[in-house]
Amino acid sequence: MWEKLRVVFTIPELRTKILLTLGLLAIYRVGFWIPLPIVNTAEMEKFFSAGGAGGLGGMLEQVATFSATQLDQATIFGLGIMPYISASIIFQLLSSVWKPLEELKKEGESGQKKINEYTRYATVILCMGQSWVYVGFLAAKGLVRPEFMNADGGLYFSWYIVAVMTMTAGTVFLMWLGEQIDEFGIGNGISLLIMAGILARMPSAGYKLLKPMFDGGWKGMSLGGGSSNMGVEKLIVLIALFVAVICGVVFITQGQRRIPTQSAKHIRGRRAYGGTKQYLPLKVNQAGVMPIIFASSLLMFPGLILNWLANQFPENGILRDITTAFTNHAAFLYNILYVLLIFFFCYFWTAISFNPKDVSDNLKSHGTFIPGYRPGKRTADYLEKVMVRITYVGAGFLALVAILPTIVANGINIDYQLASFYGGTGLLIAVSVAFDLVQKIDSHLVMRNYRGLLE
Repeated sequence: MWEKLRVVFTIPELRTKILLTLGLLAIYRVGFWIPLPIVNTAEMEKFFSAGGAGGLGGMLEQVATFSATQLDQATIFGLGIMPYISASIIFQLLSSVWKPLEELKKEGESGQKKINEYTRYATVILCMGQSWVYVGFLAAKGLVRPEFMNADGGLYFSWYIVAVMTMTAGTVFLMWLGEQIDEFGIGNGISLLIMAGILARMPSAGYKLLKPMFDGGWKGMSLGGGSSNMGVEKLIVLIALFVAVICGVVFITQGQRRIPTQSAKHIRGRRAYGGTKQYLPLKVNQAGVMPIIFASSLLMFPGLILNWLANQFPENGILRDITTAFTNHAAFLYNILYVLLIFFFCYFWTAISFNPKDVSDNLKSHGTFIPGYRPGKRTADYLEKVMVRITYVGAGFLALVAILPTIVANGINIDYQLASFYGGTGLLIAVSVAFDLVQKIDSHLVMRNYRGLLE
């Protein structure tokens, strides 16, 4: 392995790409710790550590996993990359159902550039809206420094605008960083920013996990540890879970259903061309991690609305029970809805990203067919049936990974956020992005006749 890493850095072009990517990620991490000038960081830390945000605190914690930021710290990169991801998802969905964007997408590279331009404009609009609400929340909760407050107890409008524009500029800068990594670095820039945010939060989560050992020595790591200590058996379970999720992610990411295909044979002069047997690879997890992100985001808003209603009508016990069912990760209803939404979005996203009719037409135009199925509708129907079956497996795996932290947190009595870092969606995203990065480095090595990292 060390020899392979040495070879990676002996290739000048690849070395430049890797160092540039690391440098841009370092810039992102520096901006991650620069707070807005209006924020009282000490009061904000007390507010969130004491659970003052209520349902919003849980929402911010979940959103932070997907947005490459930490929303309980109002920094210049406070919104992270989530507005850009939201805008990209919106236009990707619209390009499948709205005819003008669909025609623009078919124009190829020029059409995609135009869609990317619209995505950037939409990102700025989303940033301004989200930062306006976020700064208003900070001012309403008294998390702003007194010198920036007016006589009426509100934030000065000029400083309100400054804070909104600063957070908007921070997200736009992150979007630019991601594009620079795509063009001049290596790997997917936006995905690497998200992975860097997740990995940066893992050491603090690990410290909280092992804190009993540091405080009480090996007594804190005794067998049969209760809620007050870690327990050796709990640590073993978490390590096993960590390894199992990594192996499962790699297995499902690489998993394919290979459909055998055969090209038609034709004669040119005295030579025969075609007639070769190949295969069409269909990924088991075609949707990636997008179903989990969609399902988590969709489940946040009913919980927030119900939590607000429960605070307005505290005497209503039924409303309070319904609120608990939608906001408590351990609740049976919450997990059932979570799994159902993951399955729904898996099929929904696969239907958008994979069109059996287009694949069938491409095979037909290249003189290729699937043995036993006539080109055209029969081939499209067969491909659709196969995708429905393998998507069920991919959706089941994603659902298992999504609810595994809840099962572990309740089973061995540890904090949910700790379990989610070392055996849930965060680990799924980090491993998927890291694996994609290794594959791209491999392609550079193989292109120069070197052995790949995965060989």
